[in-house]
Amino acid sequence: MNGFLSALVTATSLVALSSPLAAQPTRSELARWQREAQNVTIIRDDWGIAHVYGHSDADAVFGMIYAQAEDDFNRVETNYINAIGRLAEAEGADEIWRDLRMKLFIDPDSMKAMYARSPRWLQSLMVAWADGLNFYLYKHPDVTPRVIHHFEPWMALTFSEGSIGGDIERVNLRDLRAFYDSLPPSASAATHTSLAPRTTPPPEPSGSNGIAIAPSNTLDHHALLLINPHTSFFFRSELQMVSDSGLNAYGAVTWGQFFVYQGFSDRAGWMHTSSGVDAIDEYAETVTRHGNRYTYRYGTADEPVVEKRITVPYRTEHGMAHRTFTAFYTRHGPVVRAENGKWITIRLMQEPVKALTQSYLRTKARNYDEFARTMELHTNSSNNTIYADADGTIAYFHGNFIPRRDTSFDWTQPVDGSDPRTDWHGVLSLDETPHLHNPPNGWLYNSNNWPWSAAGKYSPRRADFPKYVEQGRESFRGMHAIRVLQGRHDFTMQSLMDAAYDSYLPGFEVLLPPLIRAWDELPPTDSLSAMLAEQIGELRRWDYRWGVSSVPTSLAVFWGTEAFRALRGDAARAGMPVDEYIVERAPGRVLLEALARASDRLTADFGSWRTPWGEINRFQRINDDIESSFDDSKPSIPVGFTSSLWGSLASFGARPYPNTKRWYGTSGNSFVAVVEFGDSVRAVAVTAGGESGHPDSPHFNDEAERYATGKLRPVYYYRSQLQGHTEREYHPGS
Repeated sequence: MNGFLSALVTATSLVALSSPLAAQPTRSELARWQREAQNVTIIRDDWGIAHVYGHSDADAVFGMIYAQAEDDFNRVETNYINAIGRLAEAEGADEIWRDLRMKLFIDPDSMKAMYARSPRWLQSLMVAWADGLNFYLYKHPDVTPRVIHHFEPWMALTFSEGSIGGDIERVNLRDLRAFYDSLPPSASAATHTSLAPRTTPPPEPSGSNGIAIAPSNTLDHHALLLINPHTSFFFRSELQMVSDSGLNAYGAVTWGQFFVYQGFSDRAGWMHTSSGVDAIDEYAETVTRHGNRYTYRYGTADEPVVEKRITVPYRTEHGMAHRTFTAFYTRHGPVVRAENGKWITIRLMQEPVKALTQSYLRTKARNYDEFARTMELHTNSSNNTIYADADGTIAYFHGNFIPRRDTSFDWTQPVDGSDPRTDWHGVLSLDETPHLHNPPNGWLYNSNNWPWSAAGKYSPRRADFPKYVEQGRESFRGMHAIRVLQGRHDFTMQSLMDAAYDSYLPGFEVLLPPLIRAWDELPPTDSLSAMLAEQIGELRRWDYRWGVSSVPTSLAVFWGTEAFRALRGDAARAGMPVDEYIVERAPGRVLLEALARASDRLTADFGSWRTPWGEINRFQRINDDIESSFDDSKPSIPVGFTSSLWGSLASFGARPYPNTKRWYGTSGNSFVAVVEFGDSVRAVAVTAGGESGHPDSPHFNDEAERYATGKLRPVYYYRSQLQGHTEREYHPGS
């Protein structure tokens, strides 16, 4: 049994249910919390953003997590409810399978053991993190946690990497249920309800934009960095954390974590984008049943399938119930589904201590060498990284956890678990992965596309790396980034900001010509010829740029949505992306009929197909529900930029809802910052909506107009800059 598995299967995973009231602290605990609070000063600026100052790093962690809890405790707690696998205790039986998925990997006893073995300095940060949250609950008895009434230090290890979709979420819940429901349950205290039916929202590309500009390409000869994560809105807090021990990090913090995930110090900045690296593998296991036990083939031997009892508590109308499963593991990991008579296991990175170490230490790196040393921990599994610093260095790091594999296998499909040649053989070093360090062209970028265009002709070469290093493709957004970056040597903070909001939509420059050509080829007697003449005229004259007053943007987006929906199945059967299928194979009549339907939909919903884009595409924040709700009768703000699907660098993933006609955004640009590194650091930024999760706060929606128009506000990085911009200064709990 390998080390991962032996650690994973220790003891039982049943987490004791929380008491309805938070445990009262002991005298020593309360004294420690109060002492820590006195070591921390929180300054709220005039946007409500917390600037946290502590003597030690642990003090800064205590203060920053306290400030997060003040701003949105629900989101802090929800992230850990999900990470520990306790969502069904809050939401009910529909979340049993999500919790089971988490519990296949996250075992509290194992996490406690890892915490006990972690370095003392890291333990001190985890203790401070738990203390800050528990002190918040102690000082706010009116706040009732949904599940976690007392935070323990080990819990920080369950959510140690700040991406919006962790590796574990690659396990399909329907497949997981189909497997474990097909086996006799070990025990069940009650029945459970069905999963909610799967829905298919309009496609919205994931990922983010990161751009680094070298001093040679800037007017002031200072390195510039664009930080532009595309996530669901309100997924991260914006704050600063400072200590007397060299910590001074500002940026976006995933709710509940104690490190700046995407941000900068006075010397260096880092931006993560989603990677196309293959960091997760599935194994087809040959399993044989022997009475009530199972074995699986590995090489020439039959090894025992490890069984682990996992209990999932869940809420019902009559109190708590639970369901107990027997989960199965091989040396490769847990069984997550069945396929063609084989049990399928999944293997992914499981290094929570290293992951938390890397996530935190990179925020203290002062130069490229120090930052690169944190990357040698190889635990930023799902992200690429764009880097810039005050020395003028710019760099690109590809996905940071890439198992070394036998290239004779197709790793995009489940491989034979019985063949020892499918074992991993360590991880690729930084030198063995796509990497850029000060390319001669003076710029680099990533926008959730492949790395082969990251620095123009100086990009890494695809032929130099195994196929499993990158599974993605070029995107319209990538084409757009190259267009705004190449050939420029006069970048400033303002012009980089302008580039980040450049209104060009390259997708439609590619997709619309087949539509227009199809109309041109229609016989004049065809009914579609006259019906669509004016629409085609609008699109033919369009400059492919979005704007709140743009009618062609509305028409193109509605047409593109209809065309994608109509042709998605045909494209899949042809083994092609939908956009390529439209350009190369789509019947012209299908494209024209999609335009007719788009025109009808615009007319039905808004009175005319000539509706400006800003009348349709809106930002609205009316409550802080995790699942946003929208109302056409309530105030909202027009947004000019579109989904990144069409190549917009500024991303706004919007759609209509069952009770709305307007389209409301829930993802895309969530935090945007432009940073300049010189003798001192300068930055501007904006957060979707506002910093606070409390609807009655003036900072709940005070950044909405700036967000929608791309008008970033100054960042108060230095304490002296807070003079005249301070709303409140206090110690936690005071």
